Amino acid sequence: MTFDSRRFLDTVSEAPGVYRMFDSEGNTLYIGKARRLKARLASYFRGALNTKTQALVGRIADIQVTVTNSETEALLLEQTLIKELRPPYNILLRDDKSYPFVFASDHHPFPALEHKRVRTRHQDGRYFGPYPSSGAVRETLSLMQKVFRIRNCEDSVFAHRTRPCLQYQIQRCRAPCVGYISEADYRRDLEHAIQCLEGRSEAVSEELSREMEAASKALDFEEAARLRDQLQDLRRLQQRQIVDTGSGDADIFALASESGALCISLLTIRQGRMLGARHYSPSNGLDIGEAELLGEFISQYYFGQPHEIPVEVLTSHTIPDASLIATALSEKSGRRVRVTDKVRGHRAQWRELARTNAEQQLAAQLANQQQLAKRFEALREALELEETPQRLECFDISHSHGEATVASCVVFDQDGPRKSDYRRFNITGVAAGDDYAAMQQALTRRFKRLQSGEGILPDILVVDGGKGQLNMARDVLRELGINDLMLLGVAKGTTRKAGLETLFIETQSLETRPLETRPFETKNRSLALPPTSPGLHLIQHIRDESHRFAITGHRARRDKARRTSTLQDIPGIGPKRRRELLRFFGGLQGIRQATREELARVPGISTTMAETIHRSLHG
Repeated sequence: MTFDSRRFLDTVSEAPGVYRMFDSEGNTLYIGKARRLKARLASYFRGALNTKTQALVGRIADIQVTVTNSETEALLLEQTLIKELRPPYNILLRDDKSYPFVFASDHHPFPALEHKRVRTRHQDGRYFGPYPSSGAVRETLSLMQKVFRIRNCEDSVFAHRTRPCLQYQIQRCRAPCVGYISEADYRRDLEHAIQCLEGRSEAVSEELSREMEAASKALDFEEAARLRDQLQDLRRLQQRQIVDTGSGDADIFALASESGALCISLLTIRQGRMLGARHYSPSNGLDIGEAELLGEFISQYYFGQPHEIPVEVLTSHTIPDASLIATALSEKSGRRVRVTDKVRGHRAQWRELARTNAEQQLAAQLANQQQLAKRFEALREALELEETPQRLECFDISHSHGEATVASCVVFDQDGPRKSDYRRFNITGVAAGDDYAAMQQALTRRFKRLQSGEGILPDILVVDGGKGQLNMARDVLRELGINDLMLLGVAKGTTRKAGLETLFIETQSLETRPLETRPFETKNRSLALPPTSPGLHLIQHIRDESHRFAITGHRARRDKARRTSTLQDIPGIGPKRRRELLRFFGGLQGIRQATREELARVPGISTTMAETIHRSLHG
């Protein structure tokens, strides 16, 4: 897929952020971070590049960016996405070993919390991180030593101590090296520190409070005082995290609109860390206001799908039903949820960041619509048409060995996929696996509706297949008396790789001779467009979308049929015999078409049972 880098770079922000590169099939190729997104992305399309980078750039079909507040946030987000998606070029060029971790050993009776730059292949302990910098690790270790008094010395030093070191004197260690603390008590402090590293500091606070009360009741006032001091230090640490680092769980929704297009960006914050941004482009068929549309989207997002509900939902607009949505979310989650656009401090920064991402994504969408118009124009030139086609329809067939055959019809216009005009056809009464007959039935049903005034005649009819499917489409149109319609068959190459397709083109024109003698004159030719052709990319897009839509419908129909198979209602047909019948005939449709003698050939099916099956299916 040809990528218009110049048009794309015109829409990219100078802010720091993360970018994701995709190939023509939507697979993530590479994830990177940048202090200045525009400058970094421009470097891929200018100047000399090494061999691996050239190979990456040659496969780029799309790029998406997520703007962040700082380069540090971009680094953390980049790492999160790489761990989740494992892009092929990141695996080759980048590794988790470049980031520092906090490490706790499993092989020492009194393990220290250590700073580790490289993760070993052996599971020799527990790792926490990665952290954005060594400074962040050192600060974390310092806090854990101050609150929980976990040792920080090397194992070799620990093994040869005969008296406590300075860390014990300044109350940063409890001197396990000389036996001043038992292994069980040290392990308890270490687990408390680990829980804080995992974001569960509140649970640690509650446990310390219970231990302090128990020590006080047992008249162990020295231990109670130590636990009190530890609890106070932990409370100060929690307060500092909330005020300074903006810890908390929130989803931030921001809407941007321009020139009839709109984008909603969702920023996800968990434990004060931004986990990523997602972008949506819902349709606004009723042309409602932005605030009302955003409110409806949030309702569908949480109540229509099983998404995690955070403590706070922040919005870029004052949505009209904020209190109602908050009440419903609170009831669903079992705790109080806040929905508001009135925020200050770091929450206001989160909201502005979400708004910036929505605006950037919207600009990219508008640029993609311009790219789509370019593809339509390239297709017009490739097919040597006088006018640019306005509407394309593509048909495809999907089945599993003839079972639950479904035909799909998808529609593309100048705005891209027109999903409201998509159609599926459940194919019945044809031989299992007969794709030609299935295509004939689907085309007949579709274009008969056109004769009755339902729907719009496309400029180009695309069928997924070679000359055989094209001839079938031509015969259907001739029988229905439809002319002046270009037919285009898409045949995969010998290797079935994208970019090597052959297009079979047939145009029809009505002659002046009597209809019964020769109603049509046809012109046939084949065309092999270069893999970089935008026109070919448009054909590939509609073909792939038709294939996806057909497979989705087929799987739904197949699964429904298997859940409600009429074989289950036949006496004597259990799971084993049902499985043998489906395997032998390829599906329920093949079983229905089988004779009594053919049914009796199935292993485990007697003549009497074959008679029972045939009578049950046919009455």
